[in-house]
Amino acid sequence: MPDTRYVFVTGGVASSLGKGIISASLAKLLQARGYKVTIQKLDPYLNVDPGTLNPYEHGECFVTEDGAETDLDLGHYERFLNVPTSQANNVTTGRIYQTVINKERRGDFLGKTVQIIPHITDEIKRRIKLLGTKHQFDVVITEIGGTVGDIESLPYIEAVRQLKWELGNRALVIHLTLVPFLAASGELKTKPTQHSVKALLEEGVQPDILVLRTEKDLSADIRKKVALFCNVDMRSVIQSIDVKSIYEVPVKMQEEGLDAIVLEKLNLPTDEEPDMKEWKAFLSKLKNAKKTVKIGLVGKYVELQDAYKSIIEALIHAATYNDYKVDIVSIQSENVKEDNVAEKLAGLKGILVAPGFGHRGFEGKLVAVKYARENNIPFFGICLGMQCSVIEFARNVLKLDNANSKEMDHATPHPVIDLMEDQKNITDKGGTMRLGAYDCKVARDSNVYKAYGKELIKERHRHRYEFNNEYLDEFKKHGMIATGINPDTGLVEIVEIPTHRWFVGVQFHPEYNSTVLNPHPLFMSFIKAAIAMDTEN
Repeated sequence: MPDTRYVFVTGGVASSLGKGIISASLAKLLQARGYKVTIQKLDPYLNVDPGTLNPYEHGECFVTEDGAETDLDLGHYERFLNVPTSQANNVTTGRIYQTVINKERRGDFLGKTVQIIPHITDEIKRRIKLLGTKHQFDVVITEIGGTVGDIESLPYIEAVRQLKWELGNRALVIHLTLVPFLAASGELKTKPTQHSVKALLEEGVQPDILVLRTEKDLSADIRKKVALFCNVDMRSVIQSIDVKSIYEVPVKMQEEGLDAIVLEKLNLPTDEEPDMKEWKAFLSKLKNAKKTVKIGLVGKYVELQDAYKSIIEALIHAATYNDYKVDIVSIQSENVKEDNVAEKLAGLKGILVAPGFGHRGFEGKLVAVKYARENNIPFFGICLGMQCSVIEFARNVLKLDNANSKEMDHATPHPVIDLMEDQKNITDKGGTMRLGAYDCKVARDSNVYKAYGKELIKERHRHRYEFNNEYLDEFKKHGMIATGINPDTGLVEIVEIPTHRWFVGVQFHPEYNSTVLNPHPLFMSFIKAAIAMDTEN
């Protein structure tokens, strides 16, 4: 639609204030009013995508249905909106520069000097407007990564300045800042916000709305002061107070009137009140659950919660819909050994072995799998977690000495996990894995079929290695069954041990498809099994 509106969300004072959550919350409220909304993230780093970034640096890499490796904020967008995102929803500086340089090499600029302005900024503007023009959205919310004042963000802020000029009242800027509380003086301080807005003004952008992140309620006087010094009306000074769950933020933003102010400033009707009944029902369940189930998350990046963000949120969704709270115990797989595993995993009613790449912490994951299998504890292996369950079974049940994945040991005599055929001649790392959504046919007499309730499913992938089908019959003979197969390639997608209470390994990433209003069936089934074990004891 030609009159698509554009909302830009920038951040100041500090990073990690929650621009993604504010963007997703606003989008949720506009969606609940009947508007067609999408969100995109512009990341200022030079990597083409986050696929090759260390999770400690950037958190998890979220994969879209069309196979894009993207920022974890896209996970928030999908969880809040219940709508899939795509390649177009995440743009990096690396991708922008790559596009412009390729054009220059082709001669598209006809010998002109290629510069930040207009060439880089024009490409940024093209990417921003692409979603609106191509997919017919009413509102496109664009989150600008980083913090105002960062050298990396300058071209994006300049592009926003130009777009505000070009689009007039079809564009607005929301600036998210921090109002710190100084315990020593017992005061909330607005000066950082003033400086942040000043930095934005120096770059030619006047914010239309300020969202102030705070741990204490902001008085009317503070809001008035901020409005005065930052050139916004008082109604446009919005408080975002700390809450226990990110899922409370849309409700808080509705109370503050953020969606109504945005629509007013964009000259869009505000007749429809947001229909948040289902969302509030979920929140009520989340808050009122009395019982808790204890789940162990075994991984090598557990020190940073964002590294497994989608898994953690999927566990929360599933527990909530089972009327339970979930106590997620993070277990560093490097520290799990045969002599301490019983102590490390004591009291758990379910064990989830997380995805990951590389050798570090790998043997600890195998020990955790063995403990879950031998002690009949509900087990869920995702991607490398599934491969670990296969290797552990091969070593300890099939008695295949030194069975391994070729990723971990290229010379293993029993490569029960091997490199995919189409990956063997690839040398580049970025964007070369099996990525995106693929079909999987599920065996009817399986836990997975009971969970999904259907035979054909579609899930997202991100891997290079796979189950080696040469060993399929041997595994079946000893009690580990392939219950999910890709119908086109014959690749094993799911393994189960039917004699176990609940033992499921999946090659794909089900966590990416879990949303607030549609918890993932596999996580639901896993949590149910954990609760059943809990009630038995």
